[in-house]
Amino acid sequence: MRGKTALPAVLMTAVSMVLTLAVVVMWLGSAVPLPVALVVGLGIDGGWLASLAYERRLAAQGDHSTAVTGVGWGFGLIATGVLVAHALSVDHGRGAWLAVAWLPVAAKALWLVHSLWESTALTPNALDVIRGIRQEARDEAAVARARLRSQATSEETRLAAVTAAGARVARVQARTAETLSKAWTELESARSGQGTGKALASVTGPVTPGVTPRWELPVWGPSEPLSALEGPALSEAELDAIVDALRISRTPVLSYREMAALFRAAGHSASETRLRASWKRVA
Repeated sequence: MRGKTALPAVLMTAVSMVLTLAVVVMWLGSAVPLPVALVVGLGIDGGWLASLAYERRLAAQGDHSTAVTGVGWGFGLIATGVLVAHALSVDHGRGAWLAVAWLPVAAKALWLVHSLWESTALTPNALDVIRGIRQEARDEAAVARARLRSQATSEETRLAAVTAAGARVARVQARTAETLSKAWTELESARSGQGTGKALASVTGPVTPGVTPRWELPVWGPSEPLSALEGPALSEAELDAIVDALRISRTPVLSYREMAALFRAAGHSASETRLRASWKRVA
């Protein structure tokens, strides 16, 4: 990869050096001897190449020299100036020479881009690690999206089932309420009928002579709550004595449920917690 990025800069540098040497020889060939013109052209190219090589060496060591960079740009500008001056001095092909006059500066810019690439380049191992991290992040994101879609589908299915069950319950309750309403309507009609009492009295008359029964059917309406039983609270000793007496009142000994039923039937009052605690004490 390093060779691919450096190849354009190398090619453009070589073309620029050849053009600069050719222009110097053609430009100075008529005024000075040919060897002198070659020395001048090679001096410009050699200075440019030497500064470029030294700058590349410093870049490989992770260093940088502003002076060397400035010298390199100076030789590049000199080569560009030579090409521009030659293009302006000729009568034919001026546009073509101006079109290639920017090659030295462009070559220097390509070397700058290549150095920036080298300063930010990573090793293959680091690139593999980065690819692995990015792939892992993509995998986790895909798994999270799949989990969310699955949860959304499950929740949608659950809500649909709950809604359907609620609708069925509502329909059953509506039918039950309608049936109860009809039943209570019939009972109310029977209770308020003219012949209901007489018919029931004729049936019970032979069984209970001299007693006039009062027949009342259940009434559909609000009920009145019964008042709580009131009485003196039993002490622990009294409660234990009653529980023990009820427990051993029969043979075999009564269980807790049987004792509690007899306790309530006898008219005694105590909370379930106190009654069970007393049972544990005496048993």
